[in-house]
Amino acid sequence: MTSLLSKKDREKWHAGNHHHIYEKLGAHITDKGVRFAVWAPHAHSVSVVGPFNHWDGRENPMEKDEETGIWSTEIEGVKHWSLYKYELKTGPDSPPFLKSDPYAFYSELRPKTASIVYELEGFDWEDDEWLENRQGLQSFDKPMSIYEVHIGSWRLKGWQNSEYLSYKELAGELIPYVKDMGFTHIELMPVSEYPYDASWGYQVTGYYAPTSRYGEPKEFMYFINECHKAGIGVILDWVPGHFPKDEQALQMFDGQALYEHEHPFRREQKDWGTHVFDYSKPGVRNFLISNAAFWSEKFHIDGLRVDAVASMLYLDYSKSHGEWLPNQYGGNENIEAIEFLKEFNRVMQDEYPGVLTIAEESTSWAGVTDSTENGGLGFDYKWNMGWMNDTLSYMEMNVKGRYRNPRKITFPMVYAMNEQFVLPLSHDEVVHLKKPLAYKAPGQHEQQFANLRLLFSYMMGFPGKKLLFMGGEFGQTSEWSEDRQLDWHLLKYKPHEGMQRLVSDLLDIYNREGSLYEQENNYQSFEWIHMGEEHPGLFSFLRKAKDSQNHIFFILNFSDSEIFDYSPGPFEGMRYELLVNTDSEYYGGNNRGSLSEPAKDYRQVCGLAPFSALVLKSIY
Repeated sequence: MTSLLSKKDREKWHAGNHHHIYEKLGAHITDKGVRFAVWAPHAHSVSVVGPFNHWDGRENPMEKDEETGIWSTEIEGVKHWSLYKYELKTGPDSPPFLKSDPYAFYSELRPKTASIVYELEGFDWEDDEWLENRQGLQSFDKPMSIYEVHIGSWRLKGWQNSEYLSYKELAGELIPYVKDMGFTHIELMPVSEYPYDASWGYQVTGYYAPTSRYGEPKEFMYFINECHKAGIGVILDWVPGHFPKDEQALQMFDGQALYEHEHPFRREQKDWGTHVFDYSKPGVRNFLISNAAFWSEKFHIDGLRVDAVASMLYLDYSKSHGEWLPNQYGGNENIEAIEFLKEFNRVMQDEYPGVLTIAEESTSWAGVTDSTENGGLGFDYKWNMGWMNDTLSYMEMNVKGRYRNPRKITFPMVYAMNEQFVLPLSHDEVVHLKKPLAYKAPGQHEQQFANLRLLFSYMMGFPGKKLLFMGGEFGQTSEWSEDRQLDWHLLKYKPHEGMQRLVSDLLDIYNREGSLYEQENNYQSFEWIHMGEEHPGLFSFLRKAKDSQNHIFFILNFSDSEIFDYSPGPFEGMRYELLVNTDSEYYGGNNRGSLSEPAKDYRQVCGLAPFSALVLKSIY
């Protein structure tokens, strides 16, 4: 056993800070065959089974290291692509049961569940230039616009669009599309292996295995490599908060609660029918933080968006009185989870500088993006769920409701600089009867599309990095489902084609105008001009560059009335170039409002159509 774990390895294992334990555990090809190792401290016996031994647990028993609870063996003749599982027993006379390898690099396609011996080494990466410059490219004072993608439903192929694109095919179609639109990053909903399509990947059974739905791991490497060659960053959704109860996976792995909590009040996440990780166990912390390192090191990913952080932070998350246990101080904070998140962020910043960590955190927890040295959680970004909720609830109101609730638009600015934010219009907002973005606003089809163009303009102007779920950019009109592709045929129609043009033009403005991203955590970069009260439904604000002279002026008309003589107010003599009028026919509108292209004095002649936005650039 000393050949598997050195003295230093053991010290790291027991401390819960072995950040590369995946190099020791799992299945690793050797000169003679394959070395297998698995953590199962409560098991009475463990064997490796597969076609090479006719799935007979008597053939290849493993040896236990009593100090760590890790079992290992080396089997000659086993090769790359061999199927295998672990057969465990809890006692000498107990019935055996099978488990997939938690550290497997590849797995069978669902509904099959065997692990596959896979050699990760040998891929010819061509992204040195991207990796060398990544930290600067992804710094906080650079633009970041994220296209959120579910691989299996972005676009399909084959007869009646019934087949998935492979990772390689996705590279040939998705990357040019994203590049042409102007997005800087792709965020992939979870690609770690999962059995149930309708979980969208958020119920993971193979944390170290890219899902076999779209190809093998090296083909996924190819996709990321091609993204980097095109100047596109790749963010993965990561799920360290909970795991499913599938029998072949982590649940009760060695016959007892191992990866999950032993106490049932801390074990269950009832909302999702899953188990919660026990972050107090060194073996669990090793498993998860090593997994984050694995994706960064072996697959060159550029960021991890951590799912459901709020469910990790609070012991009483989505639980009633009497269904949860307080911490040792009587509070509802999950102290072990908090320390795990801090350690995760410290490791990523120290060992993989430039790889972003992003929290999907839906509460007002303070300091999510503060440094761990200052008592924060240490994330680079937090999803601004408050902005998203207020904005979409405002969009869903009729005009009278909007007149009564201007704070839905103005209040998010009160805390916009408290954290480093991403503004998310994500998949969660277009599923389960929530309606697509195009149909959030009331009214006729034409008004709804005008409102969507207005929403995208407001989003582009508000401080924070941008995230848009696939399909929103062209006005998808069906609720999103994982079992069908986006409605690409809609691009034959002018309103959808115009919507796509608008998003692309807005992204182009965002990417080249420093006032929209250079100093997002500085209140000096934003100034309200009109706040929806003097003229109900009318809002306007400035975004200012570091040089303070140049700025972008956003004028937003959330009312159903046309405005003919809007005055920019205090800017007497100021000249502006009109960058965007969302009611332009080019974007699917009706050519109302100010449409002049040359620079001119807009003090008295600025006009806006109902439910429209103007984006102006100052000229000196």
